[in-house]
Amino acid sequence: MPKLIDAHTHAHFVAYGDESEDVVQRALDEDIWLITVGTQKDTSRRAVELAEQYKEGVYASIALHPIHTEKSYHDPQELGAGGDTKGFTSRGEDFDYEYYKKLGQSKKVVSIGECGLDYFRLEESTKDKQRDAFIQQIRLANELNIPLMIHCRNAFGDLIQILKDHKHLLKQDFPGVNHFFTSNKEDAKELMELGFYFTFGGVITFTHDYDEVIKYIGLDKIMVETDAPYVAPVPHRGKRNEPAFVKYTAEKLAEILDKDFEEVAQKTVENTRKVFSI
Repeated sequence: MPKLIDAHTHAHFVAYGDESEDVVQRALDEDIWLITVGTQKDTSRRAVELAEQYKEGVYASIALHPIHTEKSYHDPQELGAGGDTKGFTSRGEDFDYEYYKKLGQSKKVVSIGECGLDYFRLEESTKDKQRDAFIQQIRLANELNIPLMIHCRNAFGDLIQILKDHKHLLKQDFPGVNHFFTSNKEDAKELMELGFYFTFGGVITFTHDYDEVIKYIGLDKIMVETDAPYVAPVPHRGKRNEPAFVKYTAEKLAEILDKDFEEVAQKTVENTRKVFSI
């Protein structure tokens, strides 16, 4: 078993330029495995291509992120900048079921995600498109018999209802994980009743906002992540994040739960391997 697993990172994003392999190797050198996560067609393909370079320790998740269902400005760290623009403007992608299904044939693809709902700064008219894309991705995860890696922001009521309505399509033993969970105990309870796990990242090293919900969920349902290149933990806050830094989140999680680091490391690795079959 590895020492730790970064359950949600973006080691293939353009933020790393030509350094993706170096970033991955730094994690592997510290006995840290990782799941690198796609957000639309191009980044999902690159996630698979990166993961397939490694016999062990690097895995991929593929999906259409809800923010990419509409045309809007997005972070150049993700998709790069074009021409004279300051960033990349999303094409407003329609979910291409067959494209993602073909990508999902790779043995390195361990989940469909990050997918879900994001109602932060969106046009009301795009909600239906987000929901439709999410439901299609639930169906794809069912067909491929792999879990979901969920992104949710300001939309937990609708997200939980969709999951309840499609409970028959969720992977029965381990339906998935809610990445970078930001909601309350009530939503956590409903998601746990559906069988979901939760990831927490570097933000817990510099705020106490999530301490109580972490204690409520408990170690049996938690994994650690970086969401790199974003949200670097203390002592690297404000710098470019990378998978090797997940150790700092694990250390903080141990502090919050009043447990030994070794126990947290072992249990989060066990949870991640179990849910994603790695």
